[in-house]
Amino acid sequence: MNPRPTPVEAGRSCPDVRREDVSFTSRGQRCAAWLYRCRAETPTPAACVVLAHGWSGVREQRLDAFAARFAAAGIAALVFDYRHFGASEGEPRQLLDIGSQLDDWDSAVAYVCTRPDIDPARVALWGTSLSGGLVLTTAARDRRVAAVVSQVPYVDGLTNLPRLGPAGLGRMAVAYLRDRYAQLRHRPPHMFPVVGPPGSFAAMTSPDAEAGYHAMDPPGSTWRNETPGRVALQAALYRPTRTVAKIACPVFFAIADNDVVTFTRSAQKAAARTPDAEVHVYPGGHFDPYFDALFEQVVADETDFLVRHLLPPAG
Repeated sequence: MNPRPTPVEAGRSCPDVRREDVSFTSRGQRCAAWLYRCRAETPTPAACVVLAHGWSGVREQRLDAFAARFAAAGIAALVFDYRHFGASEGEPRQLLDIGSQLDDWDSAVAYVCTRPDIDPARVALWGTSLSGGLVLTTAARDRRVAAVVSQVPYVDGLTNLPRLGPAGLGRMAVAYLRDRYAQLRHRPPHMFPVVGPPGSFAAMTSPDAEAGYHAMDPPGSTWRNETPGRVALQAALYRPTRTVAKIACPVFFAIADNDVVTFTRSAQKAAARTPDAEVHVYPGGHFDPYFDALFEQVVADETDFLVRHLLPPAG
C-alpha cells in the first residue's frame, strides 16, 4: 500500500504557493478572504482548510503563516475576515458577535464547497482562541466538515469568568450595560480594550496578552484594540464544550500547558468529551504557538494531521 505523503514530502512537491484575493457573501455582506493554493496544477479538486482568527483578530495577524504551510503541503487554505472586521464589509466596525461569526463560518464552508476547484468532501476548519471554539460549534452542526484543528481554544465562557476577579466582573457589567444603552439609543457601540497590561480593564490582561497581540500585528494591520461591551454576556455564556460530543470528524487539539487566557484544563476537558480527538500539549502560554520554534512544531503537527485526514494516499 502506498503511504500518505508527510508534510515535508508534500511541501517539496509544491515549493511555491500563490495567494488570490477572493470573497464570499454572508448575510448579504461581503467577507474578504485570501485563497492559498499550490502553484502546481492538479487534475482533481483540492482539499481545503478554512481559517479565521480569534477575539477581534484579523487575517494578517499570523494566519497567513499557517495558511502558506498548509498550501505547501497540497491543501488549499481559505483565510477570511469576519464581517465588521479587517477588509470585510459590515458596520459598525469591530462588532464582535458570536452568532454572526458562526454565520460567517457557515458561509465560508458553503463558499468553498461550491468552488469547482475544491473537493466538498475534503473541507477542514482551523480556529484559534475564540475561533477554536467556533470551529467546534460549526463542526458539531455541519457533517460536511471532514476535520478540525482547534488551537488554544476558547471552550467554556463560564470557567473564564473567575479570572476577571470581582473588580473586572464589575467593569465588564458596566461596559455591557453602557453598550446596551447605546444600542437602544441607536448610537455607536461602547467599546473597551481587547488587551491591556495586568490590572487594567480589558478582555485579556494576562502578562502575555498585550505583548502577544502586538507581536502578531504586522505594519499596516487593520487590527484595532477595541471590542463592544455587548459581547461580555455572549462570551460568558458561550460554551462549545457542551456540543463537542456531536462532532463526527477527527479533531486536533493544540493546547498550551500554561494557557491563562482560555485555560489549559478547560481545553483538556473539551478534548476528553470529543469522540475522535487527537490531543497535543505544548510548552508555553496562549500566544506562543504563533511564533518562533513553537510555531514550527505546532504548524508541522497540524499539517501532518490535515495531510493524514484530507489527502489521498500517494501514487
